[in-house]
Amino acid sequence: MAARTVIIDHGSGFLKAGTAGWNEPQMVFPNIVNYLPCKENPGPSYARRRVSLGIDICHPDTFSYPIERGRILNWEGVQYLWSFVLENHRREQEVPPVIITETPLREPADRKKMLEILFELLHVPSVLLADQLQMSLYASGLLTGVVVDSGYGLTRVQPFHQGRPLPASGKTLEFAGQDLSAYLLKSLFKEDCDRRCLFQLETVAVTQMNKCYVPQNLGEALDFRERQQSALDESNTYQLPDGSRVELTPMQRVAPEMFFSPQVFEQPGPSIPRAIVESVESCEISLRPLLVSHVMACGGNTLYPGFTKRLFRELVGDHVSSTKATVWEGSNRNFSVWLGASVVAHLSTYQSEWMSREEYGEHMRM
Repeated sequence: MAARTVIIDHGSGFLKAGTAGWNEPQMVFPNIVNYLPCKENPGPSYARRRVSLGIDICHPDTFSYPIERGRILNWEGVQYLWSFVLENHRREQEVPPVIITETPLREPADRKKMLEILFELLHVPSVLLADQLQMSLYASGLLTGVVVDSGYGLTRVQPFHQGRPLPASGKTLEFAGQDLSAYLLKSLFKEDCDRRCLFQLETVAVTQMNKCYVPQNLGEALDFRERQQSALDESNTYQLPDGSRVELTPMQRVAPEMFFSPQVFEQPGPSIPRAIVESVESCEISLRPLLVSHVMACGGNTLYPGFTKRLFRELVGDHVSSTKATVWEGSNRNFSVWLGASVVAHLSTYQSEWMSREEYGEHMRM
């Protein structure tokens, strides 16, 4: 079964999907659906409107994010995206077994609704619901340590011991990649910023990928960038999709500093390093040296140049333990959750965690 299991890691920013056993997901696309008006319903409601994937350039104001900040807000959109994935992995009319990753913020009703969609509407033969942070742990090859996952909608910190989350030690920060995008959108386009303008969204996305980095010292980095600006350094300029050029300010270049100094950007604290320290200090004293020596950075925000180096420096400076901090970073750490689920698909110890369609039917009849 493992060889044909499909893994769906549905995050707030992107959906990653593919067959277990691969080194990375075969499908990665934005967590976005759009609703196109039809003759029967030209108005704003969802009823009898055609759902499709992504943003329609002819109707850019009709898209929505089915999942925001780790919470499912639009079940119709979620069902459409999962259906799209399974159609692309169907073999000779046979629907494959599915592993769906789920956020720790899930409500009990969410799990029930997920199973209802998968078994009753998408007709999958068996399902495993897997915790996202635990999957990131398995992707690292470790069983004990601190998982730090910073994605599009949430930043989460969770200590694990022998593969199990330590109780009352996890932290969830509601500032992440979308807040950095919002800051750049507002600072680049000022009063003209429009979060539904495709041109502006593309500009922000490319700026984040190509120009932003985490400074090792904010004050020194700003001084350095100011001197470069006065010399019209080419690295501070960015060519917009329409061909015009814009000069990036020093703060725009170092916008990922938000994760280390949230108060500078008027974001709620604590910073990611501080959240790790508080999380570790809530655990037993005897476990702290082992935890701080295995800090696993994962999620798209950890890919910014300088992120893991700065995280290591701040953890060392906090003296959270007598043991020296170690930050583990994988080359595919933006896919850590998916990769961990791919490992679990092949583990015999997880067989009892799967639910078959027959077991689901019996559970519903009880």
